[in-house]
Amino acid sequence: MAPVPPATDRQSAFLQRLQEGILLFDGAMGTEIYRRHIFTNRCFEELNCSASDKIRSIHRAYTSAGADVLTTNTFGACRPILEKYGLADRVDAINRAGVRLARSVAEESPGRDILIAGSIGPTAVVAAARGNSDPLLEQLGALAEEGVNFILFETLPSRETFLAAAEAMADYSPLPFVLSGTAGDFDAERAADFAARFAPLPSSAPQPAAWGINCGLGPAETLAAAQAVISSIDRPLILQPNAGGPKEFEGRQIYYCSPEYLGEYALRYAKLGARGIGGCCGIGPEHIASVGRMLRPWRSGSIDQKVTVSAAAAAAVEQEPAPLEERSNLGKKIAAGDWIETVELTPPQGYDLTNFLDSVRRLAAAGVATVNLPDGPRASARIAPLAAAKRIIDLGCGIEPILHFCSRDRNLIGMQADLLACAALGVRNILFITGDPPKLGDYPGATGVFDASSVDLCRIQGGLNRGLDLARKAIGLPTRAVFGAGVDPTSPDPAREIEKTREKIAAGALFLITQPVFDPEALLRFLEKCGDLSVPVIAGVWPFSSYKNAIFMHNEVPGVHVTDAILSRMEAASHHSIETQRKVGIEIARETIERIRSAVSGVQISTPMGRVEIPIEVLRH
Repeated sequence: MAPVPPATDRQSAFLQRLQEGILLFDGAMGTEIYRRHIFTNRCFEELNCSASDKIRSIHRAYTSAGADVLTTNTFGACRPILEKYGLADRVDAINRAGVRLARSVAEESPGRDILIAGSIGPTAVVAAARGNSDPLLEQLGALAEEGVNFILFETLPSRETFLAAAEAMADYSPLPFVLSGTAGDFDAERAADFAARFAPLPSSAPQPAAWGINCGLGPAETLAAAQAVISSIDRPLILQPNAGGPKEFEGRQIYYCSPEYLGEYALRYAKLGARGIGGCCGIGPEHIASVGRMLRPWRSGSIDQKVTVSAAAAAAVEQEPAPLEERSNLGKKIAAGDWIETVELTPPQGYDLTNFLDSVRRLAAAGVATVNLPDGPRASARIAPLAAAKRIIDLGCGIEPILHFCSRDRNLIGMQADLLACAALGVRNILFITGDPPKLGDYPGATGVFDASSVDLCRIQGGLNRGLDLARKAIGLPTRAVFGAGVDPTSPDPAREIEKTREKIAAGALFLITQPVFDPEALLRFLEKCGDLSVPVIAGVWPFSSYKNAIFMHNEVPGVHVTDAILSRMEAASHHSIETQRKVGIEIARETIERIRSAVSGVQISTPMGRVEIPIEVLRH
C-alpha cells in the first residue's frame, strides 16, 4: 500500500464546514444512471471509465441544484462486486476515475468550494467485518490516495460494520470519514436497538467525523430514526433518506416524495440538528434543489461577510441607548418586572382595516395593553404589518403594537430601511423572527431572501439603537426600539435551541416569546434547562376554537406539537356543538396559563379565526 499523503486543506475543509453550517449533500447516483438509459446488466461504477460524460452530467446536475458535496460513483467499486463483471483487475482505475470525475465538475465552480466524498458501500465493509479486510483496504487506498475530502461509508447494516470501517481507517489518519448506517430495519419498537448501533466507538478506534443515516426509508421514517439517535450520538449527524416506497390511498399506490415533500422534511431535519442533508435511492437533483431552497435560512453565510465597513465608518462613535422604560409602555413593564399580557391579531389579506381596527378597539376596551402583529404568517400575502401598526397607534386608544419582523422577504438594505421606518412612525416594539419559508404558502415559487437570521436582526437593531447602521455608519438620532425574539421550547433538539436562545439574548434581545405552548410540562422542563435567561419569557398560548383547529395546528404549523391528551380532549368535545368545543379550548388555555404562570413573565394569546372574544375570555375570567 502506497503511503497516504498528509492531511491537506482539501481534507480539513470538510471538518470546518461541518462546524460552520448545514452541508447540502447530493442525491442518488444509481437512479440517475438508470434514468440515462443505462440498464442494470452493466457495472455502474465502470461507467467512470467508459461513459464518463454521463457520470459527469449527473455531478453537474447536482452542482446546479446547489449541492455542497459530490459523492463519487464508487459505491460498489470493490473487488467482490467488480469481479462479477470481469473487472477485478480494475479496482484502482475505476475508483480513481470516480474521484477525478467528481473533482473535475467541482472545479468548474471555483467559488463554490464543493467537497468530494469517496463513497464505499457495504459489500467490502461486511467482508472486513467477517475477517477479510483486503477488498476494503484496496478500495479505500485508491480513494484516499486520489485525494477525496473524506470517506463516506454508506448503507452499513450493523454495529460490527461500523467498527470494521473505522478500524480500516487506522492507516489513513487524519483523513476524515463518515459512518452512515442504513435505516431499513428501523421501527419504533426497535428504536433503542437502532440507537445503540450509534454509540461512541471504543477510544482505541479511529473516530468518525460524523454519523449518518441513509437508505432504506423515506423522509418521514428517516426523521423518526434520527430522533431515536440524536440525543446519544457524539458527532454531527448526516441524513440521506430514500424517496420512499408507495403508500396506499383509496386503492391507489401513491409515491409521496415530491421535491417539495423532501424539502419539508429537510426543514425538520435542520430543526432536529442535522449538519448534513441529502438523499439516497430515488432522490434526484430536483429534490436536492428543493432541499437547498428550504434550508437557505440555515445555510446563509455570516452577516459580517455581507457588509463592507469603511475606515471612516469603523471610527463612528456609538451613542448611549435610551433607557428601556422610556422607549415604550412595553419597555416600562419589562424594566419594572410587571406581568405582560398581549394578544396576537393577524392583519387582513386586503387593505380594508375597518374590521381589524374594530377588533383592536375591543381589545383595548377589555384592558389589553399590547397587540402582536404577525408578518406574513405561513408565507401568506397580507397587508404590511407596519401599516397596521401605524393605524393602531393613530387610534389613540392606549394599545401598543408589537410588530413581528421577519427576514424572509427583505435583504439587508430593505431590512434596515424598514427598521428606520418603524422608528420614524413611532413603532417601538418589535419581535424578530426568521419567517416561514415561501414553500409553506400560496406562492411556493417565491424566493426567500433570508439575508439575516433573527440573531442578526437583533444585532442590527441593537446598532440602530446606538445610532449606527450595520456598516457602522451614523444615522443621527438613535432608534428607541424594544426588541425581542422567538423561542421554541418543544424543539426536538433542546440543546441547540437553548444555544440559539442565548445567542439572541447576547445579540441584545430584551424579551422572548415562545411558540404556542400545548404542553406546560415541556415548557417548564425547557426553562429549567435554560437556567437564568436574564430577560422575560412570554409564553404563547393558543386557545382552540374547535377540534378541527387543533388538528390543523398539530399537522400544519411548523414548530407546533399538540399533545395527545389535548387532542383527545378536543376530539371528545367535537361530538358536541362548536360553542362547546370553543369553551373546552378556552378552558385548556386557562389551565395552561395557571400551570406556567410562576415560570414566565407574561402570555401572548392567539386569536383563532380572528375572533377576539376568545382571547378576551381567556384573560378576563
